[in-house]
Amino acid sequence: MKKTASQKANTSESFTDLKTKTPPKNSVGFGAIKSVVGHVFRYMKLSDAVKISTTLNQKGGFDCPGCAWPDPDDERSALGEYCENGMKAMAEEAQKNVISSDFFEENSVDEISNWSDFEIGKTGRLKEPMFLAEGATHYQPMSWEDAFSKVAEHLNALKNPDEAVFYTSGRTTNEAAFLYQLFVREFGTANLPDCSNMCHEASGSALSETLGIGKGSVTLDDLYKAEVVMVIGQNPATNHPRMLTALEKCKKNGGKIIAVNPLPEAGLIKFTNPQSPKKLLTGGTKIADVFVPITINGDVAFVKALLLKLLEAETLTGTVFDKEFIENYTHNYEAFISDLKTYDFEDCLKASGVSKEIFDDTFNLILNNQKIIICWAMGLTQHENAVDNIRELVNLLLLKGSIGKEGAGTCPVRGHSNVQGDRTVGIWESAPQAFLDKIEDKYGFKPTTKHGYSVIDAIKAMYEKEAKVFFGLGGNFISAVPDTNYSAQALANCNLTVHVSTKLNRSHLVTGKEALILPCLGRSEKDYQKSGIQTQSVENSMGVVSSTKGILEPCSDALLSEVAVVCNIAYATLKHRTKIDWLHYKDDYALVRNDIQDVVAGFENYNTRLKQPAGFYLPNGARERNFKTVTGKANFSLNKLPKWKLKTNELIMMTIRSHDQFNTTIYGLNDRYRGIYNERRIIFMNRNDMKQRGLEEKEVVNLKSEFNGVIREAHNFKVVGYDIPKNCCATYFPETNVLVPLDSFAHTAKTPASKSVIISVEKSII
Repeated sequence: MKKTASQKANTSESFTDLKTKTPPKNSVGFGAIKSVVGHVFRYMKLSDAVKISTTLNQKGGFDCPGCAWPDPDDERSALGEYCENGMKAMAEEAQKNVISSDFFEENSVDEISNWSDFEIGKTGRLKEPMFLAEGATHYQPMSWEDAFSKVAEHLNALKNPDEAVFYTSGRTTNEAAFLYQLFVREFGTANLPDCSNMCHEASGSALSETLGIGKGSVTLDDLYKAEVVMVIGQNPATNHPRMLTALEKCKKNGGKIIAVNPLPEAGLIKFTNPQSPKKLLTGGTKIADVFVPITINGDVAFVKALLLKLLEAETLTGTVFDKEFIENYTHNYEAFISDLKTYDFEDCLKASGVSKEIFDDTFNLILNNQKIIICWAMGLTQHENAVDNIRELVNLLLLKGSIGKEGAGTCPVRGHSNVQGDRTVGIWESAPQAFLDKIEDKYGFKPTTKHGYSVIDAIKAMYEKEAKVFFGLGGNFISAVPDTNYSAQALANCNLTVHVSTKLNRSHLVTGKEALILPCLGRSEKDYQKSGIQTQSVENSMGVVSSTKGILEPCSDALLSEVAVVCNIAYATLKHRTKIDWLHYKDDYALVRNDIQDVVAGFENYNTRLKQPAGFYLPNGARERNFKTVTGKANFSLNKLPKWKLKTNELIMMTIRSHDQFNTTIYGLNDRYRGIYNERRIIFMNRNDMKQRGLEEKEVVNLKSEFNGVIREAHNFKVVGYDIPKNCCATYFPETNVLVPLDSFAHTAKTPASKSVIISVEKSII
C-alpha cells in the first residue's frame, strides 16, 4: 500500500544503538580536528577538500553555505577560516557521490522515505532534473526546458497568483534572491515565506519596533572590546563554532561572559582553539564566567529580575543608568519604569528557575559594566512570547546606554549563511511600501501591496487547498516546519511541488500531485555563464556584504545556477506579459547587482564595492544612534511574564540540534558535546523527573502534546538523564516537529513555538 504524506514526512521510529558518555567540559580541539578529517576522507575527494580548506571564507574565496557568522575584516587565519561544522557542510555539498536517473529507477519514493535523514542526505549530489508524475511511484528524468514549461503551465493555470507559494532558504545568494522576489512580485503575489519566518522573525519584529532596524547593531570588533557578553538561548559550539574564537578574544581583552541556557553546553564551558598549538597542549580557554541554568522560557522573568535590581541600585546611588543616553535617545522610559515597579523580584526570580547565588553573580557583572553585548538565537525566538524576550533584552541595554557605542549592542546570531541578505534584497511577505515603490519605478509594474503568506499562513493555505503550487528555492521545507503531519498533508494537497536543491532531502518525498526536483550548483562550484565565471554576494549576521565565488568544477554538466533557474522560470511563465528582459540577467550577474543598487538602500556602487577584499558594511542606524522608529528614538517596551502553567506530570520541551547537524541537515548520528552516540530518538530529562515517573536510563517512551484540543504524538524515544532544570526536557528536531502545534507561534512574528511545547511522557508498551 502506498504510504501517506505524513508517513513519508516522519523519520523512522526504529532505533540504532544508543551509547552515552559523560558530557565533556571542553570543546573543539583535537575532537574537532578528528571529526573534520573523518568527514573529509569519507565523503569528499581529497583534492577538493584541500582546495576548499584554503579558500573557504577567505578574502576572494567563497562563503561557507553553513552559518552566517562574520569573517574578520582584517587578517584571516592562514590555517583556515572555517570550523568543524563548516567543513561538514562542505563534505555534504561537495560529496563525491552523484545520483542520477538510475538511482531513482531503483528506488521508489516510498522506499527512500524509509531511510533516515542522514542516509537520504548522503546518497549524493543530484545530477539532473527529475519529475514525479501524478500517481507515479518513481521519479523520472526530465529536460530543463520541459521542467520550466511544467512550472509555467501550473502557475499560469491558477485562478489567482495568490494560489502559489514561493519559499526561500537562507543559503540563496543576494542575486538569486533579488531576482526570485522580483519574479514573484511581477507574477502578482507577495507569497514569499522564508526560513527567517521560522527562526529570527521575532528578532526582526522586536528590533524594528524598539531600535528601528531588524538587524543586530554590533560588529565583530565590538565583541572583542565588550566588557560583558551575555550569550542567551544559544549554543555557539554547534551552531556557529567560529563565534567561540571571538569570545576567546573578548576574554583575552578582559571581558566577561555570561551563558544563559537550560542546558550546560560544552562550548560555553571551555574552548580549545584548534589553530593554536599552545591551546591544544594546555587545554584551552574557560569561556563562561557565569552559567545561568534557566528554566525553559524563563527569560523574560530572569531579565525582569535583573531590571528590578538595577532600578533598586539606581534609586540608591543614581549612577547605574545612563541618564544622558536615556534622555537624549529613548522614548517611553517613564511608562517602562512605572510598569516595572508592578512586578515582584522574588516572583520573577522564582519563575526564571535561577538560584539567588547565580543571579547575584550575573547581576554584579551587569551592574558594574557599561559595554554590554547580548547575543541570542532560537532559544529566545521560538516561543509565543518571543518578541517580548528580545524587547526585554533591549530594555536592559537601553538602561545601561549599551546601544550605539563601541563594545556594546544587540547581536542576534542568524542561522543560515544568507538569511539576512535574502530579507535585505526583498524576500519578505510584508515588504515596506518604499521598497515596492522602488520596484514600480524601476520595472514599470505595480507590485501588490497585499501582505503575502508567511510560513505558517502558507501551510494553512495549502492545507485548505487555497494554495495549489509550492515552489521551494533551497531548503528542506517539510523537515523545518512545525506540525509535521498537518504540514505534510498541506503539501500533498498541492497540484505541483517544486524544489531547487543540491542534493536529496525528505521534502522531495512529500509531494503534490506532481513534483519536480531541479538540481543546482553548490556555492563551492564554479558558475560558468556567457560572461565568464560568476561572482555572487551574501550578507552575514553583522551586515557585511561580501563576494563569494566557487572554486570546484561542477559535479555535473547538467546543473544550472539558482540565478539561471529563476530567470528561465520567470521567462517561461511571464514571457507574453513581462516588462523585464529576464534572460539577460543569467549571462552576467553584475547586471543583477546594478538593479539591486537602484532598488535597495545601502547598495550604491555595488559592483565596485563588492571588489573590496573584506566586502562592505550596510547602513545601520542603531549602530550610530540614529533610531528610525515611529518615535524617532529607541523605544522602551512593556513586556509581561508568560502565563503558561504545567499540569501534574507535564513537561515543557524544547527542540534542539545535535552537534552532527546544521538546521535540517544531519551530518552524523553523534552529539559528542552532550555525550550521545549513534542515536537521535532520545529525550533529555531531569533525573528527578525521571524518578518521579519511574523511568530508567534508556527506557523507551512515547511523547504526547495537546494544544487547543488537538493531540499530537511521537513514538519510541529513549530517555537520557541530563543536567536540565526540573520540569524541562529537550529533544532533537526534526524528529519531534510532529509535536509542535502550527497554531502556537510568536505574537507579531508568527515564529513557531518550537522551544516551549508542553508534553507528557508515557512508557512505551512494545
